[in-house]
This record gives sequence, structure tokens and C-alpha cells, in this order.
Amino acid sequence: MINKDTFNNTKIAFSLKNDSQLERAYFLFKMISVEPLVRIGTAATNFALKANLPIEGLIRSTVFDHFCGGINEEDCLPVINSMFAKGVSSVLDYSVEGKENEQEFDSALQTVLNIIEFAKALDAIPIAVFKPSGFGRFKLYEKINQGLELSEEEIEEWARVEARFHAVCKKAKAYDVAVLIDAEESWIQDAADRLVTKMMKIYNTEKPIVYNTLQMYRHDRMQFLKQEHDKAKREGYYLGYKLVRGAYMEKENDRAKEENYESPICKSKQLTDENFDTGLRYMIDHLDRMSIFAGTHNEDSSYLLMQLMAEKRILNNDPRIWFGQLYGMSDHISFNLAHLGYNVAKYMPFGPVKDVMPYLIRRAEENTSVAGQTGRELKLIKEEKKRRRLS
Repeated sequence: MINKDTFNNTKIAFSLKNDSQLERAYFLFKMISVEPLVRIGTAATNFALKANLPIEGLIRSTVFDHFCGGINEEDCLPVINSMFAKGVSSVLDYSVEGKENEQEFDSALQTVLNIIEFAKALDAIPIAVFKPSGFGRFKLYEKINQGLELSEEEIEEWARVEARFHAVCKKAKAYDVAVLIDAEESWIQDAADRLVTKMMKIYNTEKPIVYNTLQMYRHDRMQFLKQEHDKAKREGYYLGYKLVRGAYMEKENDRAKEENYESPICKSKQLTDENFDTGLRYMIDHLDRMSIFAGTHNEDSSYLLMQLMAEKRILNNDPRIWFGQLYGMSDHISFNLAHLGYNVAKYMPFGPVKDVMPYLIRRAEENTSVAGQTGRELKLIKEEKKRRRLS
């Protein structure tokens, strides 16, 4: 049986945080736990950045340094190395959002290619990541998703998007670095899925290199997973999936209401949890053809995956199974899993402070809306502060 107290070891969980970093984490999560404060803070930050007020230093020393690794790859190295010393790998995530022109897409491509180059020389970075909308215009994905006819210029534009995907996947395969492709809003996800499946067919010939992302708060994702599995068996390639619960729930539900269609989101948190766990069980049963990156901050789902591995006598460090959490969150899961020899990777956002702010704001808002997430972080930090006082 898996010990359900595994994640309660705060000494291991916060072993990389000194007392002042622990205090900062406590202060940040305390602020995030108050929804009006998050709203006011978000508005004030956006205003200050637009007005070019000198607040980047303040952001850098507080929220940025807690949730981000640095402003560029080299800047992240001290954090990457210190985490790897505790058995936790890094997934460098260039978290600059909302870009819309070809120059910015080419720049994002170059950054991801640099990360793969960087990863080749560092065991601490076994995985790269990018977002489909980082490589192409959102409206273009949307048009393809709707099955609308493209103009000649748009056909050429889409060919460039596809070429960027190929460039990353080809280099990832050559360097034996896995590449996770993040999920998007449902109204562009089909277009992204078709492109990712195309990449899997080409590059996942010996093992999974290219991973798609399944947002399990969508009630159609199990059906999609089974269909993709059947296709892969027929056509002889491997599948890699990152399983997450999902990041755009309010936006998805609001749009469905506005445009009068059935929301793709599960009716309840419980149904989302069940869907996620069903996905884990299905993938564990088909490890001959699939690899799993379980992106979760949920203790029960983490314990379930540990339990399933134990039942099937799968080694803790089997290369086909990874656990993943975001940098700055759920250290009690990440570091305790790594201590037991599981494959664990932290998603480590990086980028210029100003450009990463949309990501950080989304992170704060998500923490506010996820019941129990912030409270749990605060409780664990309090316990560790007490443990340190007593020792």
C-alpha cells in the first residue's frame, strides 16, 4: 500500500527554501487567498506596467522570483541545478503570451530550439515545451478549427506554423528530448490536435518524443484518447500525453453561454477528477504504446498513479511515467515524490518580467479560484515554519 502521509514531509518539501524564501512564499499565498486583493493587485500592476512605472524590481523580487526561474535560460540555471540536486528536473517554459505576428512567432520558435540545445547538455532538462498559439495566430487556428476556407495568404501562413512545429519536433527527436505541446481553448484545440497528431506519426516512430496535452475537465477527452490510441495502433506510432485538469474553465463556460452551445467542461469538479483518474488508468493499461506526463497538483491523483504503478510492478523511475507540477507550487508533492525516486519535473516559466506578467496574473487568478489550493500551501508552510522553530 502507498503511504498516504508521503506528501506531509515538509522538511523534504521545503528543503530548498531558506527562512526568508519561506516567509515570502507565505506572504504571497496569503495575498493570493484574498480574491479582492488579487483583483486590485492585477489592475494596479497592469496600470503600472502600461504607464512604464518602475515596478519591475518589486515584481522580480516577489511574485516573479517565486513562480518563475529567471528572465532567460542562463538566469534559470542556479534554480535548475539546485532542484536537480534533489532529484527534480525542469521543463523550461517560455511563458510569454498573447503574441500575434510572424516575427514574434519566429522568436518563440528560436527560443524553444535554444532550450532543446540547452537541454541536450543538461540532464536536469529532459523535456521541452511550447504552446500552439506561440507559433501561430490564434484567429488562424480558429478559422481552421471551424473548417472555413483559407485565403492564399492564410494557406502560406499555416504552412509556416506547421514548419515551426516540424523544426521543434525534428530537433527534439535528433537530441532525444521529449517535447510537450500545451493545450489551448476548445475553439482552437481541434486544429492544434490535428497538427500534433501529424507530428506524432512522423516523430514518435520508436518511442514518444512528441506529447499532446489532454485537458480532462473536458468531457470528450477520454473518447478522443481512445480514438487516438486506435489510430496509433493501426498506423504503428507511439503516443505521449500530458494529462491536466485544465486552465480555462471560466472562459470556456462563459463563451458556451454567450454563444449558446453546450459547454465542453464537465458539470462538476468531481466529474473532472473522475475523468482525470480514468485517463491515468487507461494510459497505465496501455504503456506498451503510450507515455504519461501527469501534470497535477492533486494529491489523490498523485497517490492513485503511485498505487497503479505499484500494482503493476512498474519501477518508480520508469521513463514512460512522469509527474509534473508548476514551479512555486505543490513542492510537498514534487520533492517528496523525487525523494522516493519517481520521475518528477517542475514547469519553470521564464522570460522578461513585463512579458511574463499575463502568465503570472493568470496563475494568481487560478490559485484564487481553485478551492483548497492556496489554503493547503499556507498550511504546509506554517507547519514547516513551526518545525524549524522547534528544531
